[in-house]
Amino acid sequence: MRLLRRLWGMSVELNPSELPPRKLSRSPAETAKLVRVDPRVQALLPRFDAPFFQAGLAGYSDGAMRLIARRHGCPFCVTEALLDRTLLNGGKGKIREDPDLIATECGMGEVADNIAATVDDHPLAGQIMGSKADEMARAADIIVKMGHDVVDVNLACPVKKISANNRGGHFLAHPDEAINILRAVVETVAGRVPCTVKLRRAYDDTSQMAKNFERIFDAAYKCGYAWTTVHCRTVEQKYHGPGRWEFLTDLTARHPDKIIFGSGDVWTVQDIFAMLDQCGVSGVSVARGCIGNPWIFRQAREMMAGGEPTPPTIAEQRAALLQHFELAKFLYGDNATGKRMRKFGIKFAAHHPQAVTVKAEFIRCENSAEWQAVIEKFYQSNS
Repeated sequence: MRLLRRLWGMSVELNPSELPPRKLSRSPAETAKLVRVDPRVQALLPRFDAPFFQAGLAGYSDGAMRLIARRHGCPFCVTEALLDRTLLNGGKGKIREDPDLIATECGMGEVADNIAATVDDHPLAGQIMGSKADEMARAADIIVKMGHDVVDVNLACPVKKISANNRGGHFLAHPDEAINILRAVVETVAGRVPCTVKLRRAYDDTSQMAKNFERIFDAAYKCGYAWTTVHCRTVEQKYHGPGRWEFLTDLTARHPDKIIFGSGDVWTVQDIFAMLDQCGVSGVSVARGCIGNPWIFRQAREMMAGGEPTPPTIAEQRAALLQHFELAKFLYGDNATGKRMRKFGIKFAAHHPQAVTVKAEFIRCENSAEWQAVIEKFYQSNS
């Protein structure tokens, strides 16, 4: 019972309330028919062919989740934030974030075969986070040599244990250190792949922190970073309260020549196009809104083609859950996968007609057999 309460409490809302009204010039459906990916982005990564992508999500966006997203129309993904020292020490995080690991385990050697079998985890940004410029630079070199298509520097993560170790969002309060890291990384990468950076709009809401953001933001482009992804909450906000889309609107208006991706409060497919319209960003980072919802990417492509976004059928939900499980086994083994997939099942359950019941059943799962039993009980085509 204690586990049940804890997991319920950990649940991330898929459709949070109390979001501010959007200030749109047209409906999301109308925007969807008009928008296309920024040609500068596609020039760097030709297969990045739509103005949205899956963000790096701590504890979620491993190779299995990314491949499921790609099978449903996601054109680009970002890894979980990889600590520089983990990469330098060759830890499990490094091994599991090899972009071709699952394809290799599936016996797929040729790139064309990987693409055809939808086990191709490219294009992919390897996101790195750390404390010291020299270590971040060496980690970036590892990311490139592992075969990632982009090096993404995380200067945004608000998690306390990360900030306490002078990583992630901590650097928004220390612009000189942040800029040293940005310079060291881009000099080491030396044009082999694009470099990008993830930011929050400031460390807090003081005027000094706003100035710090501007310094780091400007420095990134001057150093040669291809784009920034800007989350519209502060570090102190973490994930609480609504994000300020108006901040992104102002930022893009002041920098029309720069590629800027937006992040924050993108929960539905309509939100993707609402952000593109209201904020004027070049693309949208889909984070918590895609956990247990890979169909958001398919729906976005349906809307861009002028159609209606279609919800997943029971059969499609079953297929995605089983495929996700099989891919995860290549990373974690059968026993660990059962426990890991519990949290994904909880999110997937939101699409089921018996969402509350199915969620509770997933929460109770302790192993692979119990997880599979929930699938067989609730995800038959005639459910």
